[in-house]
Amino acid sequence: MDVIVYTTPTCPWCTRVKEYLDQKGVQYREVNVAADRNAAMEMIRKSGQRGVPVVDIDGNIVVGFDQGKIDSLIGN
Repeated sequence: MDVIVYTTPTCPWCTRVKEYLDQKGVQYREVNVAADRNAAMEMIRKSGQRGVPVVDIDGNIVVGFDQGKIDSLIGN
């Protein structure tokens, strides 16, 4: 499973998503869109959103901390 979490350092919901994935034992790659403009543009292209967090789970996009949708995509 390929999981990317698009975040910013000051986003409390980003922290919640990362903590949740950690609890579930899901490995992910964190991308700080505040520090990487190309990553920010990639996130906007994938999600149509400028807000974070955006989670990409095997190409399926979850905007915000949507626990139900995350669970359905990670198989929990």
